[in-house]
Amino acid sequence: MSVESGEDLSAFVALHGAALRASRVPECYWESLHRKLRGEVFDAGDYFGIMQVEEVDEEEEGDEEMEEELKKKPNPGSAPCFKVIVTNENGLQASNPNSIFLIDHAWTYRIEHARQQLLRVPGLLHRMANLMGIDFHGEIPDEGSVEQVLQEMWKYNQTYQLSQGTAEEKVPVWYIMDEFGSRIQHSDQPSFATAPLFYMPQQIAYTVLWPLRDLETGDEVTRDYAYGETDRLIRRCVLLPWVATEALDVNCFTPEPSDEHYQAILAENKEKLPVKINTPVYGQDKVFKVFTDIQQVLNNLTHPRFVFTDKEGEADILYNFSHFKDYRKLSEERPEVMLNQFPCENLLTVKDCLASIARRAGGADGPRWLPRTFNLQTELPQFISYFQQRDRRGEDNHWICKPWNLARSLDTHITNNLNNIIRHRESSPKVVCKYIENPVLFQRDDVGMVKFDIRYVVLLRSIKPLKLYSYDVFWLRFSNRAFSLDDLDDYEKHFTVMNYAPGVTLKQVHCEEFIPLFEKQYPEYPWTMVQANIFKAFAELFQVASAKPAPLGICDYPSSRAIYAIDLMLKWDTSGDGKRIMQPQILEVNFNPDCDRACKYHPTFFNDVFSTLFLDETDNCHVTRIV
Repeated sequence: MSVESGEDLSAFVALHGAALRASRVPECYWESLHRKLRGEVFDAGDYFGIMQVEEVDEEEEGDEEMEEELKKKPNPGSAPCFKVIVTNENGLQASNPNSIFLIDHAWTYRIEHARQQLLRVPGLLHRMANLMGIDFHGEIPDEGSVEQVLQEMWKYNQTYQLSQGTAEEKVPVWYIMDEFGSRIQHSDQPSFATAPLFYMPQQIAYTVLWPLRDLETGDEVTRDYAYGETDRLIRRCVLLPWVATEALDVNCFTPEPSDEHYQAILAENKEKLPVKINTPVYGQDKVFKVFTDIQQVLNNLTHPRFVFTDKEGEADILYNFSHFKDYRKLSEERPEVMLNQFPCENLLTVKDCLASIARRAGGADGPRWLPRTFNLQTELPQFISYFQQRDRRGEDNHWICKPWNLARSLDTHITNNLNNIIRHRESSPKVVCKYIENPVLFQRDDVGMVKFDIRYVVLLRSIKPLKLYSYDVFWLRFSNRAFSLDDLDDYEKHFTVMNYAPGVTLKQVHCEEFIPLFEKQYPEYPWTMVQANIFKAFAELFQVASAKPAPLGICDYPSSRAIYAIDLMLKWDTSGDGKRIMQPQILEVNFNPDCDRACKYHPTFFNDVFSTLFLDETDNCHVTRIV
């Protein structure tokens, strides 16, 4: 090896070594992989061939053959059936450092763009239909063929995620391997392994293929579609898109996780709980020094009992956007310093934790104010069983997949395709929630009956005693297209977050304007009654969130205060006595919400917030005590 090539390899390993180790690509292949990537060498055709397979009737097969075939999955598409075999006359040796191959990607996309790309990119629909065994002979893409590809593609999709960049850039990327890669079959005892690799110099992703043992001419190339899963039940669930089995006989009840689960979350967050302190007492005329990195606070807090300081060490109040971690040190050294966060408040603000603690308030299906929710990482069998039971009963089965901790509807998808939901588990940690199929709608004169959601700002003054307030102004967001339970990838029909979507109309209605319009549309449902039910749901949520000691609940730290935004919708439901009611559905709780609109239209907003939270004075503040 020349000095120059050695330096090149070192640079390659510096850039890609961590990814290669994480994917368990043996180091003996790295030099050859580097050479093939740099030279764009696709030499799999010298070693492998694609073979079309005739389907054999079950009666013609012996028991042993049938048993062996059960370990392999049928080709992902409907027909014809293919498999990949070793064609090189010398076979393939796993010890040969050149036995690593590049697979190109036929289609790389983000889910929200899939339909438009199939309709607009020349030749894409035709290629995908051929690859998936879907009949498509037309020149012009038609909606029927596009829909078939969108349903079938979950048997072919693979995914990766960029580790750096903006929140939008970190949204998972999905891809479909070329015809060679897509026709490699599944086996529980695979002969090869694959892994995606993003090659930095070219900014291109490939799939890397390498053998797990020596192979002879004619041996089949297979990979494990549930690679890394060892639990038999989870493997069965993960393989469901390809290996159709009988319905899962699993109890779909999801109890609250164990205490150890919450301890693990605390450790993962690197949060140190405070020591017990006495409740600080402050002089009635004290002027508090505020240290903050939030521009909206700096621009809008004008209350005479608060002044700003740029020295964190002399502050009486720490009001920061970033998450605070070391409560122990603060409680030991400066227990009188107040801050705008509670230890363990992620139990409210992270979606899987919110669903877990909410189970304290409801039965098997959780409280009525939270859509039925499953954690796809830990409750996949229960979800599949629940989905299949609903399917057998003919009940609505639309679901919404959400990342645990992303806001603004990023990487959030609505579907009634079970394969789609199962595969989403591979991209990033997600929950799946029952999609509200019967929302209370709002009549927009320019559009028709649309979905809307409501954002309330709530102020948590203390845990013991529990003191919770709601700001008297709430905010509304509307969809831009009339609601119907179809076109599930139509963002402007099914989502309401329009203020971050470029080139999209943002409909704004102030709450004082909204209430009479709402009551005109629904005269039997006065807003005071609707809001009373909303506040009842908020009260229950915070009661269960603080019912257990930290880290099983929000920590009772006397110097903590917090402001949260709760997003909710209303759905039609039936009460115990058979009456039609509007049931609040809490969607998410946000820490340190964007208060730009609040400040713009209500200049005293932060004065009211600080007075309520830090002075315990609510007179002349626009707040209502909930608990």
